[in-house]
Amino acid sequence: MPAASANPDKKTPAKRTAAGKAAPAKAAPAKPAPAKAAPATTGEGKTPDATRPSRGGRLTAQERKLVAERAELRAATLKRLERSSGKLASAAIARMDDQLGWYRRMPPEHRSWIGLVAQAGIAAFTEWYRHPEAPQAISTDVFGTAPRELTRAITLRQTVELIRTTIEVMEEAIEEVAAPGDEAGMRESVLVYAREIAFATAQVYAQAAEARGAWDARLEALVVNSLLSGDADEGVLSRAAALGWGQPSQVRVVMGSAPDGDSELVVEAIRRAARYAKLHVLTGVLGKRLVVVVGGDKEPVHAARALIGQFAPGPVVVGPTVGDLLSATRSAHAAAAGLRACAAWPDAPRPVLADDLLPERALAGDQAARRQLVEEIYTPLDEAGSALLETLSVYLEQASSLEGAARMLFVHPNTVRYRLRRVTDVTGYAPSDVRSAFTLRIALALGRLGSVADQS
Repeated sequence: MPAASANPDKKTPAKRTAAGKAAPAKAAPAKPAPAKAAPATTGEGKTPDATRPSRGGRLTAQERKLVAERAELRAATLKRLERSSGKLASAAIARMDDQLGWYRRMPPEHRSWIGLVAQAGIAAFTEWYRHPEAPQAISTDVFGTAPRELTRAITLRQTVELIRTTIEVMEEAIEEVAAPGDEAGMRESVLVYAREIAFATAQVYAQAAEARGAWDARLEALVVNSLLSGDADEGVLSRAAALGWGQPSQVRVVMGSAPDGDSELVVEAIRRAARYAKLHVLTGVLGKRLVVVVGGDKEPVHAARALIGQFAPGPVVVGPTVGDLLSATRSAHAAAAGLRACAAWPDAPRPVLADDLLPERALAGDQAARRQLVEEIYTPLDEAGSALLETLSVYLEQASSLEGAARMLFVHPNTVRYRLRRVTDVTGYAPSDVRSAFTLRIALALGRLGSVADQS
């Protein structure tokens, strides 16, 4: 037992000793610990050592040396790049002349513009390489050297080829231009700059497209307004040609209410519908009216139906077909008069021809409609013989009854029927049709009023 009790006594001090040694090892400010932690870096490359505390943000001696070496390499590359900029521009222009057929076919003036753009692009890269962190308007630096007409002289695809050729020349010259050891850095800079110049190119052409679209919209509205006001002349033809208007053999004006919202979106929707229907159009939103000048060989109502979905609810009137754009003023006036008179015919079809609204237009005071009714209905009937005018008048007064008209005229009903067919052949209007009978009645009244006025 004593021996057994002695063993624990001996082991216990041993544990204390072990524990006593272990505790100081953990608690003491062991010097090796900072040495192990020193190589560890933060996400920003900062080390929490005594030489460069993290709160101060100072660089280590090794990092300062690397930064200095990098700055020396970049400065050396920059000097070599400045000396080589003219050579690079000449090489790029020579490459374009060798590889791009459209460039060789361009007039000398346009080629000189492109040469200026290539030189400005390399000069802008040099400046960007000198101060990569400074914000620069690359589109202004590069494309500002050439006139605005350059965007019309060359397409976006050609501009992309121009830039690609210039960048290829610069990439091939990296080994020669870059300072020894800075080849990778310059190659990376060229790639970044190529991305920036691509975005700048897209911006230039987007701005040009917006400006051209706004100008075209104003020009198109001017053409449409000239047709409505009756001021159409040869200048209207030239402006319409600039907008892509061809020379269709049939032209008519479609008019209705403009929908709410952005007028530019409405006009663009009309253009899309016209392209789908293969129609020439000139369109504009004038006040609350949407006016579309339509050119094409389609039947007038069918052509209007292809565009009618873009109009606001309400009547849509199609003016008469004319032979050319200068004559479209007559079609526009008829469509406008029909649109005003549509309230008198609530059940009018949509779209409706302006000529189908002749009686309503005449009642609304449209002198052109009155003349047309007299010239196309009353005068031909009068010239065909008094029997036709008399028979038509009696037939209409007898509520379109053949027997009643025959009794009033003391003729056989077949005679009345024959004369009414002659009326249809002469005028194009069938007296037995309710709508046609209304038109014929208005024409007879206007013709008689005109005759009385002439006699007086």
